[in-house]
Amino acid sequence: MLQHSVLRICQFLLLALCIFASEDFDWTKNERGSFQYGTFPSGFSWGAGSSAYQTEGAWDKDGKGKSIWDVFSHKRGKIHLNDTGDSSCEGYYKIKDDIALMKDMKLNHYLFSISWPRILPSGIKNDYINDKGIEHYNNLINMLLENRITPIVTLYHWDLPQVLEEKYGGWQNSSMVNFFNDFANLCFERFGNRVKYWITFNNPWSVAVEGYETGEHAPGLKMRGTGAYNAAHNIIMAHAKVWHTYDAKWRNKQKGMVGISLSADWGEPVDITNQRDIEAAERYVQFYLGWFATPLFHGDYPQIMKDYIGRKSAQQGLSSSRLPTFSPQEKSYVRGTCDFLGISHFTTRYITQKNFPSNRGSSYFTDRDLAELVDPQWPDPGSEWLYSVPWGFRRLLSFVKTQYGDPVIYVTGNGVSEKMICTELCDDWRMQYLRDYINEMLKAVKDGVNVKGYTAWSLLDKFEWDEGYSERFGLYYVDFGSKNKPRYPKASVQYYKRIISSNGFPNQREIESWKRKALETCTSSNQLLAADPLIRHMEMVTEIVVPTVCTLCILLSAVFIMFLLRTRI
Repeated sequence: MLQHSVLRICQFLLLALCIFASEDFDWTKNERGSFQYGTFPSGFSWGAGSSAYQTEGAWDKDGKGKSIWDVFSHKRGKIHLNDTGDSSCEGYYKIKDDIALMKDMKLNHYLFSISWPRILPSGIKNDYINDKGIEHYNNLINMLLENRITPIVTLYHWDLPQVLEEKYGGWQNSSMVNFFNDFANLCFERFGNRVKYWITFNNPWSVAVEGYETGEHAPGLKMRGTGAYNAAHNIIMAHAKVWHTYDAKWRNKQKGMVGISLSADWGEPVDITNQRDIEAAERYVQFYLGWFATPLFHGDYPQIMKDYIGRKSAQQGLSSSRLPTFSPQEKSYVRGTCDFLGISHFTTRYITQKNFPSNRGSSYFTDRDLAELVDPQWPDPGSEWLYSVPWGFRRLLSFVKTQYGDPVIYVTGNGVSEKMICTELCDDWRMQYLRDYINEMLKAVKDGVNVKGYTAWSLLDKFEWDEGYSERFGLYYVDFGSKNKPRYPKASVQYYKRIISSNGFPNQREIESWKRKALETCTSSNQLLAADPLIRHMEMVTEIVVPTVCTLCILLSAVFIMFLLRTRI
């Protein structure tokens, strides 16, 4: 009894220390200094990422079961131009080719996800284990290690087995906690002797909000005001259970780590001297990042979420809050279940106070009582949601350090897309984005934030969920119109490669040459080199192949450059 009391007192003191630490973040201090030269600590890990549904293709091959995205993308009108991930990059068949690209870039790690229905077609371990799926990921992991590339494996990147959605209601049902734990335990059993970095969920915010609140993503449900909160609650419990399973059963023998990847835009007060704007900005970040991070580090939802959702629920005549609650036992169970925190970050918003009356209906968005704004001067490469605001990245990383007790952080996704009919291989805006965001990460490291690695998002152009193939995040351009889905390096490949080889930004003179050399290579070589494989590919294909618009663009660019070179001679 005495031991139990001492333990509870220690837990209380630890929680109090964490809460005290969370008050250290200074919302009024935003340093937007000049570019900082320097390098990252020795052993800093550089990588690139992908996910199973976005890149693998082979959606119904070798015994794979259907996922909710297989079903959702086949419904007309759900995806831009009715695109699907049925074949995508054909990554399932091109492991060797893609690892060759990674090796050329000298990546230290590759972040990818395992398709739950490729291994367990029904989602349930006791039903059937698909050996072909196990073999595929064994081959991928082994080949990465042979090339000295560390695998970082995500267990859930949105592709829930369709059977579990149909029979149980997916993440609305707490039974997913055990089903997901069985799947994770199987992965630890089969791959854990070689995989030392596990991510349970990638961006659960999108799973909950876009899957069960707005219906923009699979499974496409619009359960406003409740669906997202219920899904998130079950996801948090599922993460905690998997962490405990690994801790109790596998950690001693496999020596790995289990974390989660949380996506978070930064929210900056419109006026840093206005307390209402500061409070609105904090709500924005707490409803985004804190929703998942605070339970895992402190044992409960952010107080600001509990207050706002509870009050609005009461005003709507409900007997209890729409936000689920953790029991005392559950608080202890979920707290401390992160060996590292993955942060996926792309953009920033200005935030100001805006009141939404409770009689206008309930939703996650109106619960926050805030408005999001953007500065029209922020660079906008084409995707309506993604603006380049590098200083927000440093602010977010500093916030994580102060809120959650200086955790080990891996940046699990950072990059920029483009929207073009004909993709330009000379992606100078992506090079600028990488330069500026990675430099802000360097400043954060110099500030004392414990960032251990960076993952460029993404290795390849791929299926971009409800946007189909209209947005491209890849360092490598993929010609989706060609049967073999060939890959071509954008200029950003060379630029990122130089950052990796230098482990940062060594000096001004060297860095200024990187972009110029990358663009020279892109202009004089990449497009010409891209043309030759395309021509050979068209000669090898026996049937008549109509080149895609983008293929023609590349060919025409090559011809034009050759013409210019000849005229100069």
